[in-house]
Amino acid sequence: MATAAPIIELKGVTFGYPGRPPVLRDLDFTLSPGERIGIMAPNGSGKTTLFHLIMGLVKPLAGQVSIFGKALREEREFAEVRRRIGLLFQDPDDQLFSPTVIEDVAFGPLNLGKTKVEAAAIARRTLASLGLNGFEDRITFKLSGGEKRLVSLATVLAMEPEVLLLDEPENGLDTRTRAKLMEILGGLDIGYVLISHELEFLTDATDIIYTMEAGRIRRDEEIQAHQHVHAHPLGARPHKHRTPE
Repeated sequence: MATAAPIIELKGVTFGYPGRPPVLRDLDFTLSPGERIGIMAPNGSGKTTLFHLIMGLVKPLAGQVSIFGKALREEREFAEVRRRIGLLFQDPDDQLFSPTVIEDVAFGPLNLGKTKVEAAAIARRTLASLGLNGFEDRITFKLSGGEKRLVSLATVLAMEPEVLLLDEPENGLDTRTRAKLMEILGGLDIGYVLISHELEFLTDATDIIYTMEAGRIRRDEEIQAHQHVHAHPLGARPHKHRTPE
């Protein structure tokens, strides 16, 4: 059986911000249709930068970015990527800018050429699917942090993307809203890449977890992220684990 072509493929990508050492070095990354990949790594390791490279928000210093089978270099070439890939920003306030929820969620469909009536219908349907009935006329800046995150996700899903890039979507959510988010992710029929600092969340929401080190993706056969529970007499004090030789 033929293997489906990757949706996202980065080969030998290096990127650094002006005046700083490269944050990504000779990085390779692939996302195939339907894959659910988690990334867990320390702050400053380049996780968000990886998303920005995929969306064409920053340009690599070296290497190749291929999306939907096309090698992309120019800004104009990323217009299609931004229509077909949904990016959920780490901070919802970077995503929401309209006065009301319905205006924010309808904005994407309007930009895709839908009429006002069609866009409003899509927005209402998307909000309902996320359990946000009655939010249509809510004032965006008055929403709670968890509500903003779900509305931000609605703005992305309303554009019917083929893949999602989710930057710490669970951050700051209460238990109930987090459970709702897990339910939403479990019901999606598209692939996604999910950045998080929480192993338990990634374990539940993704099929494979990668980490990043020295500007590169480390795959599961190279390093295994894990958590464990242990007890011993000095467990309450700071201590180190000795690695077996």
